[in-house]
Amino acid sequence: MPSKRPNILFVMADQLAPQFLPAYGHKVVKTPTLDALAEKGVVFDACYTNAPLCAPSRYVMMTGRLPTKIGAWDNACELSAEIPTFAHYLSSLGYRTALSGKMHFCGPDQLHGFSERLTTDVYPSDFTWTPNWDEPTKTLDWYHTMDVVKTAGECLRSSNIDYDDEVTFQATRWLYDRARNKAEEGPFCLTVSLINPHDPYIARPEYWNLYTDDLIDMPKLPFGAVAPDPFSQRLMDGIGMASPPPTEAQIRAARRAYYASTSFVDAQLAKLVHALEEGGLADDTLILFTADHGDMLGERGLWYKMCWYENSARVPLIVSYPKSFKPGRVDKAVAHVDFLPTLVDIATDGKGTDYATTLEGCSLLPHLQRSGGHDVAIGEYCAECTEWPVFMIRRGQTKFVHSKNDPDQLYRLDQDGLERENRADDPAEKETIAAFRAEAAKRWDVDAIKPRILESQRRRRWIAPVMQAQGTAWDYEPRLDAARAYIRNNLPIYEIERRSRFP
Repeated sequence: MPSKRPNILFVMADQLAPQFLPAYGHKVVKTPTLDALAEKGVVFDACYTNAPLCAPSRYVMMTGRLPTKIGAWDNACELSAEIPTFAHYLSSLGYRTALSGKMHFCGPDQLHGFSERLTTDVYPSDFTWTPNWDEPTKTLDWYHTMDVVKTAGECLRSSNIDYDDEVTFQATRWLYDRARNKAEEGPFCLTVSLINPHDPYIARPEYWNLYTDDLIDMPKLPFGAVAPDPFSQRLMDGIGMASPPPTEAQIRAARRAYYASTSFVDAQLAKLVHALEEGGLADDTLILFTADHGDMLGERGLWYKMCWYENSARVPLIVSYPKSFKPGRVDKAVAHVDFLPTLVDIATDGKGTDYATTLEGCSLLPHLQRSGGHDVAIGEYCAECTEWPVFMIRRGQTKFVHSKNDPDQLYRLDQDGLERENRADDPAEKETIAAFRAEAAKRWDVDAIKPRILESQRRRRWIAPVMQAQGTAWDYEPRLDAARAYIRNNLPIYEIERRSRFP
């Protein structure tokens, strides 16, 4: 690493599976900005979310801790304000830290170490979306349904489009502000978190029309092609997959809209890169692009995320900083939990820092420098459509999935990339499955974890209606000092105009 500390632009899409990116081999989706980033960056071929759900996945990448260690159970759990995040650590190291976009923080702390937050969040910050393991078959009125698949198509505006337009505008303006004042400021870390291509599967015409129906590839394993495991069946039942199943035309439209929304994400990334280039910041800025989790998008009859199959569990990870890291690919298994120590190592030239808490994550700096690195990813799912946590271990090319009362799953990904064959009962895998089961028993005391989850759910389900009745809201309101915006009398007009001009 060079002596000058790099700026960091951390860009995250929502529900973007790497399987649908040209940088990972897809032949239809159009993402020229990401393609260019991948060509000069380090592409990770086996990066995983540690929890295939929005809030828990983000809490993990922010803290370097696994979900069960910090109570990151589901989309309505609170991230404790006492847990340090990468924003805290980078701020302590002299970085200016800012967040533009979604981070799905629930609870009263809506900053978690960021010195600035440029937008509100796209999702609520209260406890309403709490699962109910006490009544696991009860219909949740806020939970996923198949409506967004069956009504997929074009639109002119949507909440997702409105939100990402604001996120990108605020982020690019912030970058130009840094360019105006870069001689006076230290390094920065700007996190830009978009909601697309997360469902609903709709897109503006200019992105929808990048594709035609005849080009849209359909699921490799369509509904009914493989027998569902019990957890997958519960997920399908939970979203009403078979009541009735979507038609081929509806599936095609949903995938076309998803591809279009992915191109929209690429266009937002292009605006950010352009701002870096125009501001003279590009050479000194490391860009990290990822997603919180993937999307099954009809594979095996599953939609959205929440499971440990590859389309749901794997995420893109591209790190571009040619000044220090040669372009190439990394095939070792890594995960979101590794991001915090990686960002700290980047900020400290590999020296690290005194961490205030134990981390489960490991730095990716050895991978970026091609000097070794770990090859394991751990997953923990503790949310809807299950009554027990669902765990995952990927080590090398082998993936193990375990949940109490469900049959174990074992896949050899180098031989069976579509995970057609569960080899848990294969006599040839007897030693392998025994080793994974022993590791799972050592890692997770499920009989102790489940009561913690149930207690948290019950507390939050009780509090949620009380908060609603009180009108209490934790949703973040961006600060806007209108008395100092644009042309005001806090300074002489010509001084304001001089300072605002760039270059």
